[in-house]
Amino acid sequence: MQLQKLEEQLEVLIFDRSKQPVVPTEMGEKVIAQARVVLKEAKRISDIIVNESGKIKGNLRIGIIPTLAPYLLPLFIAEFLKKYPEVIVNVEELVTKEIISRLNNDLLDIGILVAPLHDSSIIERPLFYEHFIGYVVSKSGLAKKSNITVRDLMTENIWILNGGHCFREQVINFCDLKASGPENSSFTYESGSIEAIRRLVDTYGGVTLLPELSTFDMESSSSEKLRYFKEPEPSREVSRVMYRSYLKKKLVDALFDEIMESVPKSMLGRKQPNIVNWI
Repeated sequence: MQLQKLEEQLEVLIFDRSKQPVVPTEMGEKVIAQARVVLKEAKRISDIIVNESGKIKGNLRIGIIPTLAPYLLPLFIAEFLKKYPEVIVNVEELVTKEIISRLNNDLLDIGILVAPLHDSSIIERPLFYEHFIGYVVSKSGLAKKSNITVRDLMTENIWILNGGHCFREQVINFCDLKASGPENSSFTYESGSIEAIRRLVDTYGGVTLLPELSTFDMESSSSEKLRYFKEPEPSREVSRVMYRSYLKKKLVDALFDEIMESVPKSMLGRKQPNIVNWI
């Protein structure tokens, strides 16, 4: 009823009710887009007041990619909430494209993902640099090597994540791959989980590449399967990203500081890291 009243006031049809499901009209899409701008700007008033007060409080909406979330969040989130009890944190595990879309539509305040993005609407701030590490079974030829190279991987069946994950694209670019699973196999599996892929290597053979943070709490039986690359080791740049007009600066900076305190110092100051592109 409220929508119908608004349409009468504006003398336009915002939604086409003849279709199922109901969809916006061409004019309706423009009205909705402008309404989002108005709401976004109205919310900035309270953000300005809180930010100028110097207090660390309020809601913080974070989007984080799946290959980081289970390994990075436990390092800092509990201590961050303990330090700032007036902060409410909402975290969504999303792939990079979804994070950028939600930042642009004011559905997130900050994203934690792999950069660079080459997006002029986004501000990027590097957090740390994470190495790629090989994970192999004992029967693999790579198990006999203490350090490996990308050339060594060419003789192995490589398991990687399914589409949409930037880590998948980095592995494909780094290894110059064309396939997403073992060649000539009667079994294929699409997964967005690093842990699922690792367990497939354990039971089915082959090799996969893991992001460094995912290797820190491994049991000894699993860590024995890790193989590190010869220098310069392939890496990815993990960054915080914000929409250019963001206002929760003090809150975001507090989060940034907590992450930097929690991540191993060896990952913070790596000189001339060998960044693997994914775009």
